[in-house]
Amino acid sequence: MTIDKAQFAELKAVAARVLRENGFEPEFSADAQRQTAAIGTAPVSAPGVRDLRNLLWCSIDNDDSRDLDQLSVAEPLRAGSVKMLIAIADVDSLVPKDSPIDEHASTNTTSIYTAAGIYPMLPEKLSTDLTSLIQGKERLAMVAELVVSADGAIAQSEIYRALVLNRAKLAYGSVAAWLDGKAPPPPALHAVNGLEEQLRIQDGVAQLLRRKRHERGALSLETRGARATFDGSMLSDLRVEEKNRAQELIEDLMIAANSATARFLKSRRFPSLRRVLKAPARWDRIVTIAREAGGTLPPEPDAVALDEFLREQRQARPDEFPDLSLAVVKLLGSGEYMLELPDDAASGHFGLAVRDYTHSTAPNRRFPDLLTQRLLKAATSDGAPPYSADELRDLAAHCSEQEKDASKIERQINKSAAALLLAPRVGEQFSGIVTGASEKGTWVRVEHPYAEGKIVRGFEGLDVGDRVRVRLDHVDSDRAFIDFSRIR
Repeated sequence: MTIDKAQFAELKAVAARVLRENGFEPEFSADAQRQTAAIGTAPVSAPGVRDLRNLLWCSIDNDDSRDLDQLSVAEPLRAGSVKMLIAIADVDSLVPKDSPIDEHASTNTTSIYTAAGIYPMLPEKLSTDLTSLIQGKERLAMVAELVVSADGAIAQSEIYRALVLNRAKLAYGSVAAWLDGKAPPPPALHAVNGLEEQLRIQDGVAQLLRRKRHERGALSLETRGARATFDGSMLSDLRVEEKNRAQELIEDLMIAANSATARFLKSRRFPSLRRVLKAPARWDRIVTIAREAGGTLPPEPDAVALDEFLREQRQARPDEFPDLSLAVVKLLGSGEYMLELPDDAASGHFGLAVRDYTHSTAPNRRFPDLLTQRLLKAATSDGAPPYSADELRDLAAHCSEQEKDASKIERQINKSAAALLLAPRVGEQFSGIVTGASEKGTWVRVEHPYAEGKIVRGFEGLDVGDRVRVRLDHVDSDRAFIDFSRIR
């Protein structure tokens, strides 16, 4: 299964059309392009910036990622405590508020990753170079400094600006294989003296942080996504991408940094753009799924009880657990951005079991993180907030809506790609899991390629989490239609 050049051109045309139909700009304006062309170098100095270039900073991301948003480094302290530093790319230094590039970023609010290509929030000259924490380049950053105690609690935290230097660009897959003892250290890791010990310490800190969150009810979910696979320049498959230990390491550190950022802004009596996930509205369906699996959940949402059930299921049915996780993720619903003023009660994040939480760690890829960075800069320099409460409230609603639409676009374009890949297989049967059931339709996810389609016949009585056998009846790549009939 490989999409040829003509089909791939068709897919890119579909992607551009879908973006515009949903209020996104697939290309940068002439003014934004002129602004980009006028930018020469990345700044390496500013008032109040600490020089931390001597530390063993490293990045861990996807193999092909060039928009590097974060670095990390650890320093052991007394009694088992560790000072953990997370550096976040200083995007604001080259993207002033209300500039043409900022206007594009505030319209799209996120980079969009599809099988037809990446539609970056910022020009690649910035996101993959001048505002990227690339290896061997001095870069300004916002640093979250956390003291993590031996039991995984955050004893203290601080936010400040610094000059940093990435010593090694590492990839999730090779680092995870090394941490799991399945492979030697990747060359980039082995080449830097002391870096192997560094990552062992960071991995230990991440596990402590994770354990502490799970004590509070953070959910043990195993999420999967579709990642485009190419044969040369041609799309050949959409494959399952599973989270590994290195991804969990970074995720745990970023959650801690985001929480510290939210608390810092609150302590400075600044407004903030919180990332919120409320208790699930379809808790009753989660209770039913648990009962069908032999578990018991209380009638009202309870994160600790749900996580205990999920852990039991992961151990008892590891092969089926990803599908169970998918069903629960769908029923939990989507997170959203909300304005929080200094005296407001924190809304919290149900899935992560954290009360204070914002998005701050990916300013090259998400506009809310860039907003937060500007708030942090003002707070650390005793300035006034660069946005009013009304502006932040409107931006929170806009970013939430654009994020939902971006996810829909990614699914739609990936479905168009999957339709092209599945076209020769009309009439074949597949095993799948129901991922959506409402008045709008019933949806099923199959694998090889990893794709979602609509059950157009035999959907009666199905609900999220049900396993089904379906036949592929029809595909339409232009409209992103993949239609199945239920066999049993």
